[in-house]
Amino acid sequence: MAVEGTDERDLQLKIDQYGNMLFKLSYIRLQNVEDAEDVVQEVFYQYLKNQESFQSPEHEKAWLLKVTMNACRKIWRSAWRRHRSDWQPDGEALDGVWDGEFCPHLDVSQPGPEETLVRKEEKLRLLNAVLALPAKYRDVIHLFYYEELSVKEIAKITGRAESTVTSQLTRGRDQLRKALRSAYEM
Repeated sequence: MAVEGTDERDLQLKIDQYGNMLFKLSYIRLQNVEDAEDVVQEVFYQYLKNQESFQSPEHEKAWLLKVTMNACRKIWRSAWRRHRSDWQPDGEALDGVWDGEFCPHLDVSQPGPEETLVRKEEKLRLLNAVLALPAKYRDVIHLFYYEELSVKEIAKITGRAESTVTSQLTRGRDQLRKALRSAYEM
């Protein structure tokens, strides 16, 4: 199905370009693979319905991130979500989603089997530490480190003041440092 002015090839290029980024942001916010997939579908549906043209690729990316945040907020507030039991990530459902991206500080040379297992465990430990953060810290940590947005861009997307984003980044980093330090001290 194509909307006037948008052909399927252009839409597929946008999905390829932004789909993984939007999924990761949705997952960080909602902590559920199915909900994150639903959000990404909704965002691209809104993209198709959107008749405004974007000033630049950065404007388009910011618009998609803002719509994603709003769609996550809508799901988070829904009555259905509030009555659902909490779900904990097991790592298996996320295999391949963050490969090589969620822990960019790790060396990506060809590791042996033991090192591959250790890296996978480190990625999962980092993911769980990020997921354990309060939502306001998860959002800014993800947008800053994994989407490489500036504090100013994050403030615009989230509707928060730049000083708030900066303090949330600082507090989020502190909480991550404490969580990861205690995980490694065990």
